[in-house]
Amino acid sequence: MANIIEITDYSDPQLDCYARLTEAQLRNRLEPEKGIFIAESPKVILRALDAGYEPLSLLMERKKIDGPAGEVVARCGQIPLYTADREVLAGLTGYEVTRGVLCAMRRPVLPTVEELCANARRVAVLEGIVDSTNVGAIFRSAALHMDAVLVTPTCCDPLYRRAARVSMGTVFQIPWTRIGEDPSQWPQPGLSRLNALGFKTVAMALSDTAISIEDPRLRQEDKLAIVLGTEGDGLSDHTIAACDYTVCIPMSHGVDSLNVAAASAVAFWELRAR
Repeated sequence: MANIIEITDYSDPQLDCYARLTEAQLRNRLEPEKGIFIAESPKVILRALDAGYEPLSLLMERKKIDGPAGEVVARCGQIPLYTADREVLAGLTGYEVTRGVLCAMRRPVLPTVEELCANARRVAVLEGIVDSTNVGAIFRSAALHMDAVLVTPTCCDPLYRRAARVSMGTVFQIPWTRIGEDPSQWPQPGLSRLNALGFKTVAMALSDTAISIEDPRLRQEDKLAIVLGTEGDGLSDHTIAACDYTVCIPMSHGVDSLNVAAASAVAFWELRAR
C-alpha cells in the first residue's frame, strides 16, 4: 500500500527535489552517489523501474493514483507519494506536469568508457548538444543499432527530465556514460581513448573534404564511433581535424543539412554494423 501524503505545505523540504532544486543540484556533482533525477510520465517511470532504477518518492495528481499511474504506484511500494490537484502541482513545480506523474529516482553509478565499450562495435558520441529535446530524440534513434552512447562534458544530461521524457524512456535502455567530466578532456584525450579501444572516429560535419555516408569504407570498419555536434555550430574544428573520417549526408533542393536529431537517425541506420 502506498504511503500517500496530501500536500498542504509548499515549503516542506521533502518537496525540494520537485520544486526548488536545479538540475545541477539534483545531479550533485560533488557527491554523485547522493544524486537524483526526476522521471516524468508513467511510461518513462516504468521503463526506469524495468531497468533497475531506485525510486525515492512520487508526486502525482490525486486522480492518477488509481488510474493511469496505478502500476507505477503498485511497483514503488512504500515510498512517499505526494499528491494534490493538477493546479496545485503546477504551482509547486512551476510547469505543467505531463500526464500528472513525477518520480524522484536515485542516479546510477555510471560505467567507465572502457567498460561500456568493451563489447561494442558502434557507439554514438554527443559533443556539447545542449538541447534536451534533441538529446532525448537522439537516444531514441540510438535504438537503430547503436551499442552505446557517450556524452561529452558540455552535453545536456541524458537524465534531465525533458530529455528522458522525449526519449520515451530509452535513456534507461541504451547503455551510456560520460566521456570525461571536465571540458579539458574533450576532444582530447577522449578521441584517443576511443582509438585505443579500436574505434575509428566519424565526424558528422559539413566539409569540402567530407565523404558520403554511403562510402563503402565506412561499412568495412569493425568499430565506429559516430560523433555528432551541437545545434547550429556543429562539431568543433579540433574535433573534426582529430577524427579519422569526416562524413556528410547527401542532401538535395539546396538544403545543406538536417537537424542533429534527424541526422542521428540516418547516420545510425546507415552506419550500423553489418
